[in-house]
Amino acid sequence: MREDILSPQQEQRYARQISLPSVDFVGQEKLQQSHVAVIGVGGLGCGAAQYLAAAGIGKLTLVDFDAVELSNLQRQVLHQTADIGINKAESAAQLLRLNNPEIDIKPITQKLDNEGLTCLIQQCDVIVDCTDNLETRQQLNRLCFSEKTPLVSAAAIRLEGMVTVFNYDANSPCYQCFSLLFGEQQLSCLDAGVLAPSVGIVGAIEATEAIKLIVGIGEPLVGRLLLGDFSTMSFREMTLKKSSTCSVCNT
Repeated sequence: MREDILSPQQEQRYARQISLPSVDFVGQEKLQQSHVAVIGVGGLGCGAAQYLAAAGIGKLTLVDFDAVELSNLQRQVLHQTADIGINKAESAAQLLRLNNPEIDIKPITQKLDNEGLTCLIQQCDVIVDCTDNLETRQQLNRLCFSEKTPLVSAAAIRLEGMVTVFNYDANSPCYQCFSLLFGEQQLSCLDAGVLAPSVGIVGAIEATEAIKLIVGIGEPLVGRLLLGDFSTMSFREMTLKKSSTCSVCNT
């Protein structure tokens, strides 16, 4: 006999999700018992976090040490005009708690060193990378690889976006394998601009991939890079392979 984990109110809240045969009560309970960290609560992080919270992730940790600025409001939809000057993790947590008060949302407002990140990663089922710089992404990759914690990674700029998943299986690539393909030169939204919905589309895909990993449904984007061109609303895939010279996963 199945022991009920969801309350009657939660069953009603998540009824449309539970009605999916691939999710059902078992999948929803997996989400309720899961812990996901969103690293970076800018455009991508706002898009990912709002769907993770709405979907019923039991514990959601938001990590960001930046404060909300006026220029963020065009695309970072969890922050309001009144939040300017407030830490982004705190600002996002406030709104998400209003939207779903039944889940545990914890903001972390300082930059984490390797020890702090490792401690967080060890507690999580999935890490969602919504950062905007290569150094932090490589740091997350190294630590997630060490702990074998799945990492959902993405980027968005202009009217373009990309998403992939690293599960650190023996034969699958890591972020370092991927980064060897394009080097270290990256444009930022400040340099190149970004259309507001672009980050929302990509962030929602990140949330979908995290949910798929937790519930164990579908085919996650492991070894595959999903590329979106929103000017033509077209998508294509690129296969990612483990690098024989990778300094992280091939040592």
